[in-house]
Amino acid sequence: MRIAGLVQDSIVDGRGMRFVVFTQGCPHHCEGCHNPETHDPSGGKELTVDAVIKEMLSNPMTDGVTLSGGEPFMQPQDCAEIAKAAHNAGLNVWAYTGYTFEKLLESENEAVRELLNEVDVLIDGPFVLKERSLSIPWRGSKNQRMIDVAQSLIEGRVVQLD
Repeated sequence: MRIAGLVQDSIVDGRGMRFVVFTQGCPHHCEGCHNPETHDPSGGKELTVDAVIKEMLSNPMTDGVTLSGGEPFMQPQDCAEIAKAAHNAGLNVWAYTGYTFEKLLESENEAVRELLNEVDVLIDGPFVLKERSLSIPWRGSKNQRMIDVAQSLIEGRVVQLD
C-alpha cells in the first residue's frame, strides 16, 4: 500500500492513544488541507499491509488505529485489512474521509463497504476552510460529522457522536 507516514502515540486523531496511518493519495484537494503532501497518489512510500500491522501492534499502550490521509477510501482493501487486524487485537478504528457517509454507501466497490463495516467512528466530509474550527474535537471544519458507523448502518440513518 502507499502511505505518507505512520505515527505512534497520537492523541489528536481520535480518542485515546492512537496509531495513525496516513494514506497517500487524495482526490479532494481541499483548500487549506492540513496534509497537502498526501494528495499525489504516487508520492509517499510503499509498505506491505503486514508491515503496517506489525508496527500498529508493536505498542501495547495503543487504544486504537486511525486511518487518515490522504484518502483511506482510495485504498479500501488494504485499509480494511488493517482495520480487521486492529479489531482482532481489541483496538477501535477511526477513519477520516473527504467523502460523505452517504456517498460511501452508494459505492459499488465491495472493498469500500468492507472498510466501512470495519470502522467504528467515521469523520466524514471535505475540509472546508470557511468552516474551519479549533473548538470541535477531532474535526477540522464544522461541516464534518463524527459518525457512529455501526449504529448508523443498523438504523439506516446517520447517527452522530458528540
